[in-house]
Amino acid sequence: MQNVTDQIRNPFGMRPDCPSFVPGYGDANADFHVVGDRPGVHGGTAAVPREGDPTATDPIRADRTFLSYLHLCASEEPPDEDAYADMERFFDAELRAIAAHVLLPVGARATEHVFETYTARTRKTEIDIDALHGEELLGAGWLVVPVKDPADWADGDADRLVTALGELRSTDFRRESDLGRFVAGDEPYLVR
Repeated sequence: MQNVTDQIRNPFGMRPDCPSFVPGYGDANADFHVVGDRPGVHGGTAAVPREGDPTATDPIRADRTFLSYLHLCASEEPPDEDAYADMERFFDAELRAIAAHVLLPVGARATEHVFETYTARTRKTEIDIDALHGEELLGAGWLVVPVKDPADWADGDADRLVTALGELRSTDFRRESDLGRFVAGDEPYLVR
């Protein structure tokens, strides 16, 4: 299945109830979905430059990649647990609509959320983000590659992630099977 949209910024029209928010951005047919905590922690702005925007000095290229946050609202103060729970519906809807093959949660909170919600790991599982950084793990329909918060990167962390993603991209990371032989016609029916 492929999404049909020409929008790279907020392709699904997400509108949370807050004065300023940072919607998802990127390719709606992404293979990779980068999941950040919230705009105040992992950057982000409501005015993400678009390709072809004459005022943008360095537009973000998001080929086969989508970027979003667990908590979309931009604020100076960290949200409480209830606020994160309220934003879950937006994040989950976007994640399922994008249906990327690989989730890249950035930082401990995003990694814990992805593990708890989109893998078979239990909440009691202790997260060692240093050990998990750049490691390929199986999720429930996704591959998960946790990313240590870039603010905490030490020597070698960037290279470790680049190498891991390079190796992953050289494999059949989509892990799709053609079930077209079970339906009428010659069209492939790919599932993962």
